[in-house]
Amino acid sequence: MAALHDEKSATGTVEKLAQANEIEVKVVRGSEAFNEALLKERPSFRDWMTWRLLGCVLLGCFAQTMNGFDGSLFGGLSAGDQFINFFNGSKTGEWQAINSAFYQIGGICALPFVGPALDTWGRKVGMIIGAFLIVVGTIINGTTLYDPGNTSQLQGGRFVLGFGVSIISAAGPIYVVETSHPAWRSVITAYCNTFWFTGSILSSGAVRGAIVLKGNISWQIPVWLQLFFPGLILLFVWFIPESPRWLFVNNKREQSRAVLAKWHGNGNNESAWVTLQIAEYEEYLNTNGADKRWWDYRALFGSRSGRYRLMCNCLFSVFGQWSGNGALTYYLPAVLLTIGITDSIKQANVNLGYACFQFFFALAGAAFVERIGRRKLMLGSMASVTVTWIAMTAAAGTFNNTGETDQNAANAMLAFIFIFGACFSFGITPLQALYPVEVLSFEQRAKGMAFSALCVNAAGLLNAYAWPIALERIGWHTYIIFLIWCAIQFTVFYFFFPETRRRTLEELDKIFNSPNPVKTSLVPHKIAVDSEGTIVASEDI
Repeated sequence: MAALHDEKSATGTVEKLAQANEIEVKVVRGSEAFNEALLKERPSFRDWMTWRLLGCVLLGCFAQTMNGFDGSLFGGLSAGDQFINFFNGSKTGEWQAINSAFYQIGGICALPFVGPALDTWGRKVGMIIGAFLIVVGTIINGTTLYDPGNTSQLQGGRFVLGFGVSIISAAGPIYVVETSHPAWRSVITAYCNTFWFTGSILSSGAVRGAIVLKGNISWQIPVWLQLFFPGLILLFVWFIPESPRWLFVNNKREQSRAVLAKWHGNGNNESAWVTLQIAEYEEYLNTNGADKRWWDYRALFGSRSGRYRLMCNCLFSVFGQWSGNGALTYYLPAVLLTIGITDSIKQANVNLGYACFQFFFALAGAAFVERIGRRKLMLGSMASVTVTWIAMTAAAGTFNNTGETDQNAANAMLAFIFIFGACFSFGITPLQALYPVEVLSFEQRAKGMAFSALCVNAAGLLNAYAWPIALERIGWHTYIIFLIWCAIQFTVFYFFFPETRRRTLEELDKIFNSPNPVKTSLVPHKIAVDSEGTIVASEDI
């Protein structure tokens, strides 16, 4: 890479080399080091080790099922009369808001423990702690069967669930982003968040299947199924490697190199990917950083770049909750009431269909995070949902202003709900596990993701408490709030959120240390590549 740095500053060097030698010229986005490793050693799905590594990071993806399961579970159970009658509750209003909110309250209370747990004991242990607490919370909720109407036990179980989910939902994506092969890191981490719908579909399907049963078994089956994914994690987490970055900063460098050689270099200790990552670890990772001290949050607030990174992390986490998707997911039955769909079985059918529909578009969007880029996905998605809210508000208003007799307006509203789900799921859902994690440096990552969890739960608390009451009191006028807020989110995305594709995690330091991270992230490069795939010169276009 010496030749690269010597030639880089000379304008026109790439073209001169191309004319004087048989050297290929390419235009690339992202870092030269990443593109050089990719040219020299493109990983293949034909390798058995690739599939083993995918199996390891799959457990981290399972961590993302937890929020999806609970989101569809509580909304779906609320559509069933037997669950509501057992707890003397209601489908809208304060009962719904308070009992849902205990999940977010538990998540907020977990904040001081997330960063220290993941930094001190590792990403694997974080997943173990979170999964164990979710199992405990599920048992508490499941045993409410023996105490009819006991909302205190229901609230306690939801508190423990939220506490555990905050820990595991930070540990899982961090493990995936730090352990995945750099060539596929972004796509795999994007697929990670689509597992939200795996949990959602399992939950919605269980609710739909059991709702026709008589007695408390109709809601007990879905409640106990919440054990499924945390149970899988507790069974198999012992067989996966620890994050190589965590090993490196905890002075286990030989173990870190061994993990990289085995899982990223296909057994080759001198692999281009191993060499690149070890060199970057040595340059960028601080083995005596703030992550070693549970009380030290200076990495998040002590520098301009640190604050900018945390802003991107927290704002994206909040925006992923406040686009109106929270109201449509947690309170879909209440939303359906505003357009005249009152039958509990029909509501459960829509709930299940909506989850499957969103899952399809989330999978499609995850495949394009590298091709399209993060910024184009988030901007296109947010612009689309803003337009959709305009149409949805108009349809809901027409339905209500005609005395709730205009079936065409009701059908249009239902169609726009699904269009919203497609737009949001394609562009935002794949980035919810990817973007907040990758914008943080290693020293910030665990504590930063704790702040992300705080933001998600605080935003979810508003979703849990405000929207059911708003839907009860002002009905379809609630959608006007979403419309205005989505337009604001689009503006913030455009001016402040940089592009992060085609870079290793450590190389993102160069972007956030620059005066204008957005502008720096969008600069393309022209490179000269020799026959061995080595970049011999590079210049900005």
